[in-house]
Amino acid sequence: MHDHGLGSWMATRRLKTPEKTALVFDDGQELTYRELAEMADIVAANLVRRDTGPGDRVAYLGENSPDFLAALFGTVQIGAVFVPVNTRLAPPEIQHVFTDSGARVLIHDAEFSARVSDVVSSVAHVIAAGSAHEWEASAPREAVGVPRQRNSEDAPAALDRPAAILYTSGTTGKPKGAVLTHGNLTWAALNAIIDYDIVSTDVALMISPLFHVASLGMGALPIIIKGGTLVLEKRFDPGRALALIEHHGVSMLSGVPTTYQLLCDHPDWAATDVSNMRKLTCGGSAVPSRVLNAYEERGLSFSQGYGMTETAPGATLLAPERTREKQGSVGVPHFFTDVRIAGEDGRAVPSGTVGEIEISGPNVFAGYHGRPQATTEAFTADGWFRSGDLGYLDGDGVLYISDRLKDMIISGGENIYPAEIENLINDMDGVTGVAVIGVPDERWGEVPWAVLTVRDGITIDTDQVRAHLDGRLARYKVPAKTVIVDELPRTASGKIRKADLRVRFAPSI
Repeated sequence: MHDHGLGSWMATRRLKTPEKTALVFDDGQELTYRELAEMADIVAANLVRRDTGPGDRVAYLGENSPDFLAALFGTVQIGAVFVPVNTRLAPPEIQHVFTDSGARVLIHDAEFSARVSDVVSSVAHVIAAGSAHEWEASAPREAVGVPRQRNSEDAPAALDRPAAILYTSGTTGKPKGAVLTHGNLTWAALNAIIDYDIVSTDVALMISPLFHVASLGMGALPIIIKGGTLVLEKRFDPGRALALIEHHGVSMLSGVPTTYQLLCDHPDWAATDVSNMRKLTCGGSAVPSRVLNAYEERGLSFSQGYGMTETAPGATLLAPERTREKQGSVGVPHFFTDVRIAGEDGRAVPSGTVGEIEISGPNVFAGYHGRPQATTEAFTADGWFRSGDLGYLDGDGVLYISDRLKDMIISGGENIYPAEIENLINDMDGVTGVAVIGVPDERWGEVPWAVLTVRDGITIDTDQVRAHLDGRLARYKVPAKTVIVDELPRTASGKIRKADLRVRFAPSI
């Protein structure tokens, strides 16, 4: 049966545009769509030889590279499920992804060999990805506690089959795996193509990691389905990024406000030819006026948006021509997506009224892997996804974000959930109470602070908290500052009033 999912994309691109440049990487090396398709075939063959097939999970740990995309397309073309791993995670966090997803195979960049050596006990096969077409693999091992859970069918033909599991931090302290189907990722790509007006001549600079759903779902996949060109960067350096923008005639760039601020603050900004850049997309938080001004002075403007892993990721988009008119908003729903605002009783509220943002559309995820209760709780009775964020629609149907029900912190585009950090700090001797809050930061948008109560005679400072968390959490999750207070403000039921703490400490920076 014909494969209508992502597994067919490479074969189709090889047929339509075999000699078109698909990827530019490592200071100018290029791969055509034919060569990328061949790499994906090699990955698929490696997986099949290791008894990996439909329904099996294949984890990938590595930075932006041709190997990442070859692993993705090689995985999905045999019906397996791709699990990209955030390279910034600490070993225990990486192990959780392997274990929770039930990954049978791990493919990783060679530079991560040391990091994965102690956390792959649950993985049956480990494959080290080499440059270009070179792949090596360890001898097969028996997986520990990993059920096979394989389907009997051949390749997936339906868009409702799982294509990827992307992990998003949860309020309970353990990241949850959002299951994105072939349809979710395809419709998200179509949303981007329509609303960003992506064309086959576009050249997109990928400075954000592909393991993030925004970079993958709204950047790489739309460009690939249109047959454009991706310029892959492993890490973001503003000076180097500006040089690449000029050299390759980059037309599309995605990032967070910090990304764009660092670019326009760089000494090379004024002299860089940015005349081809017509698609600048930004998410994570609002773009400051100072940054908007710097880009408008160069004839550039932004598409700002709102979304999350569960929406693959786009939910809304503020078009560049409305940036000033609707400044502070996140725009209107994407073409194939709907947004509504619900009150506490679950009913839709009038425009201008704050309520929970609910999202519907073919880009909305299938559920959380292995967590049926969390999946049920994430949806309304009539099938709308409950975002956990508060906002309102104005009279023009434009969405404004008011607050977060989940207390999520967004720091430099990374989602941070306080409960995960609080659970670890609570293990420290002498801590009697802890609340992690987001405090405004000029560079990162927000940074986490830890507010503690401690036993009499105990002193705990920022350095001690950092030392306790070192190696157990990604560095961006470690609190920038620790504050000791006599008492944490609480509700009558004993819940900490974090809003009070944010008001108290925000003015102190």
